[in-house]
Amino acid sequence: MNKSVKTPCIGVCSTVFGDDVCRGCKRFQHEVIQWNSYSDSEKGSVLNRLEILKTQIMQSKVLISDETLLKEQLETLKIVFNTDTNAYCWVFDLFRHASQSINDPSEFGFEIVSKETSDLLVLKKIIEEELFELSEAHYQRYFKLEDNLNA
Repeated sequence: MNKSVKTPCIGVCSTVFGDDVCRGCKRFQHEVIQWNSYSDSEKGSVLNRLEILKTQIMQSKVLISDETLLKEQLETLKIVFNTDTNAYCWVFDLFRHASQSINDPSEFGFEIVSKETSDLLVLKKIIEEELFELSEAHYQRYFKLEDNLNA
């Protein structure tokens, strides 16, 4: 029996308040609503889009110098992450759960290359906002336009 694809929900859903894109997991409103009826392939497509966006953002903010150390630190901190995704997504998960605990990024196998800031709490906010903006732009480009054409 295949293990079903896990939801990216983090329990901070804003689609119930009318947002087209969830501020928590960055899925589109219709994806949140229809998630349980999606096939594993459809769920995988959503997760792939989110992985691509997270990787794009994280590569502009950090440089992974030791993937093995990063993985070990995530496991030590008991941070849930998907080993099948790009390692930059692991750093995203680390930021989401432990950015306030990191004093020296090199101890976690990465370094900050962001020109905006080296403060991890500030960087975490910037990353979350960029991911939301990219997700929203994707929604506007490919789904809102379709809604307007069908109206």
